[in-house]
Amino acid sequence: MATTSTGPAATTSNYSLPSNIKTTTQYKQDQENAIINGKDDQMGQTAFLTLFTTQLKNQNPLDPMDNTAFVSQLAQFSQLEATTKMSGSMESLVKSLSTSQISGASALIGKTVGVTDGKAVYDGAAVNGFVTLPTDVDSLTLKVYNSSGQLVRTGQVGAQKKGEFAFAWDGKDDNGNLQNNGAYRIEASATRFGTASKPSITTMAYVRSVNTDQVTGDMKLEFNDGSQLSISEIKRIGNE
Repeated sequence: MATTSTGPAATTSNYSLPSNIKTTTQYKQDQENAIINGKDDQMGQTAFLTLFTTQLKNQNPLDPMDNTAFVSQLAQFSQLEATTKMSGSMESLVKSLSTSQISGASALIGKTVGVTDGKAVYDGAAVNGFVTLPTDVDSLTLKVYNSSGQLVRTGQVGAQKKGEFAFAWDGKDDNGNLQNNGAYRIEASATRFGTASKPSITTMAYVRSVNTDQVTGDMKLEFNDGSQLSISEIKRIGNE
């Protein structure tokens, strides 16, 4: 027995878009080609909405796209746009903070700052510093070494209480001879009930300039001997 086809299936094969309207696939391909050929750097909000409305206008009425797909596209675009704006805002914030840090660090030029580990720069003026004592000590000794590691000055301080002990080195050796300008190192040693220790020592150094590390971006202070120290390592700021 012969049968006759009826219903939507019979007309599906005859459905076609007008020649002047592009399908979603064609429009998407045109957008991708424009980007690849350098005609457009990225799909902006206007281009996306144009593509989105084109999809709505030119979808197959007999087989429309699921609404979930449209919602998903909108959500993805909104998230991408928000992320892009956030990235731009973060870049601006980083630049602003960098400028602010440089401005703040420049205020240290011409002042003295605390340098840890006993590093000292003698430039004709007395080197000031302090020793941090975590407990009372029965004796405290300070020793000054030149850049060659030679001992040039020894100072017996005696018993001291817990806290900070301030000192000043006048640039002379044990015989009263004035030493050359340059880098020195001051070490502290202490004893308590016969037990020796090396308390931390901080010296004050004159800041000559400020610069930024090109690799790490870290802000550094430069001293008279040409040495540098990260601004994050500064523990104390003195007067001129």
